[in-house]
Amino acid sequence: MPHIDPLDRADLPQFEEKFARYDAIRGFLPNSILTMARRPNIARAFMDLNQAVLYEGTVPEALKMMIALMTSMATGCRYCQGHMANLSHVYEVPDEKIAAIWECETSPHFTGAERAALVLAREAAGVPNTVEARHFDALKAHFNEAEIVEIVATIALFGYLNRWNDTMATTMEAHPASVALRAMPDWSAGKHED
Repeated sequence: MPHIDPLDRADLPQFEEKFARYDAIRGFLPNSILTMARRPNIARAFMDLNQAVLYEGTVPEALKMMIALMTSMATGCRYCQGHMANLSHVYEVPDEKIAAIWECETSPHFTGAERAALVLAREAAGVPNTVEARHFDALKAHFNEAEIVEIVATIALFGYLNRWNDTMATTMEAHPASVALRAMPDWSAGKHED
């Protein structure tokens, strides 16, 4: 049960254009956004940052979704894990790859570039001070500096979302929960169940 209930979408007409983008990409509007909307400027700023980080730049969206999933796995946010399994699926990441994210270093499903980004996400999400020059050396073999900024921005964005959703106990929506269960059979919504 959430600590703060989400607002009703009908009460937020000023965001309908932005909400339509969530509908088009995900097929639903996240409860996290509807809760943030109690402070409209926070919701607006978040949606703009989300757009800039996840949907702009040159790092493939599929990789950014996997980075966000790894970040959420490292912090333990079940809500964001469900959402990012869903978005990874939207961007055509195969279920077997989603299921193997945590084993990215040894799984044959991942490229060297994906491994470098996912290992950085795991380390930075857990304890950022564990990130070392070797992690950036691995990234630099595959990405330019602007792309590395995109990767770190994705990790940082989910640092915010993981803390938001776990603290608020945001209720998981049915669609991402069903995708997460299919792709990651051991997954559960935990405290995010309705």
